[in-house]
Amino acid sequence: MDDCVQWDHPDLAANMWTNTAELNGSEGRDDDSNGYADDIHGFNFVDNTTLTISTKGDAPDHGTHVAGTVAAVNNNGTGVAGIAGGSGKNDGVKIMSCQIFHDKDGGDAATSAKAIKYAADNGAAIIQCSYGYPAGSVTSDTAYSSGASAEKQAIDYFIAKQNCAAVSGGLAIFAAGNDLTGISGYPGAYRDYISVTAMSCDYTPAYYTNYGPGCNIAAPGGDAYQSYLENIKTGASEVLSTVNGGKYGYMQGTSMACPHVSGVAALGLSYALQLGKTFTQNEFTTLLLTSVNDINQYCTGTKQYFTDKGSLATLDLSQYKKGMGTGYIDAYQVLMNVRGITCIPIPVGSQYTLNLQPYLGGGNLDLKITEIFISAEDMDRLGISANPTIFANQIILKCTKPGSAVVRIKLLAGNGNNSGMNGMPITKEFAFIAREVHSQNGGWL
Repeated sequence: MDDCVQWDHPDLAANMWTNTAELNGSEGRDDDSNGYADDIHGFNFVDNTTLTISTKGDAPDHGTHVAGTVAAVNNNGTGVAGIAGGSGKNDGVKIMSCQIFHDKDGGDAATSAKAIKYAADNGAAIIQCSYGYPAGSVTSDTAYSSGASAEKQAIDYFIAKQNCAAVSGGLAIFAAGNDLTGISGYPGAYRDYISVTAMSCDYTPAYYTNYGPGCNIAAPGGDAYQSYLENIKTGASEVLSTVNGGKYGYMQGTSMACPHVSGVAALGLSYALQLGKTFTQNEFTTLLLTSVNDINQYCTGTKQYFTDKGSLATLDLSQYKKGMGTGYIDAYQVLMNVRGITCIPIPVGSQYTLNLQPYLGGGNLDLKITEIFISAEDMDRLGISANPTIFANQIILKCTKPGSAVVRIKLLAGNGNNSGMNGMPITKEFAFIAREVHSQNGGWL
């Protein structure tokens, strides 16, 4: 739900949704009788015509840039890698371009309502919505329901529609807004939709992001002033993605944070399909919003930014604490939670004693750890140089690098006795996640 996506961009073309009836049909005719002629990769709902690349306005590349974060092909030796981009061989996410902006027009509730219904009726499972109304212009769910009733009805229609076998309904994911205001913009703020805030590459809240009531989860959105104030390459602290003309460029905003969450959601649904797992819409939303790392620890101190008038200002980061959502999204945790494996955070850089008891459920005192299995590859991934040891029914290890790994732990369930009885041997998988430091290149870039 955005400006037009460049459907033939070299890094996106393989992952565009294609309406084969229209692709193989006659130009100017509604070959599949869905009410829209020549809607091969989507439709322009602003002008009621075929997709139209914008050339004017503040951000004509916006839709293509957002799409790249979700769907740019991986490992093709060019450009960027989308979160759910796959290899380009029909194994990635499919992007349907529902154009609700063209040049300086569009973006109203009536236009978006038509586009959202179209998405639901033509098979979309997630609506990626990097748009919204200014924070504070709508201040309650009741006001939104009455003031933008057509749009809300369309989103609710989308959520109620099952287009993916892994989840009972659609997911609506919105940008929280860039107003530097303590409330999310609508529609994202509505209780049934996901609102995404933006963080910088140093994990602090981005200077422009909305926060507070209505905000649900954080993701990388970029922060231009990180580059400027630290005198590093222009744009390098923003988000790099696809832009029109088959090119690449940097942008920032909750618009850039939103597709990180949408892409991870798509990855999670794909994995659920692979495993044959199913979730209700509420269950999957809950899984998504709880597969996070702590952002509140970075909501302290101050940072600087430039105001619209060009003057340097100081931002108190403590105001964002508990306002950025549940935490910042972690794709690996999403996949492990889909798989049903408990994720355990491990600190980086010091020896750590892991007590498994809180992760083993009721009666866990009768579970004795006997062995731990971790591959050489995963040890290297986490920077573990010596095999983890078991002492006093706890695991002692040291991770020196941020990373993730699945480990298998062998336990004896139930107590033995002096006559030679032993507990039942069982094996349980856990995911070790080392995240609480900056990655080796200085951030999420």
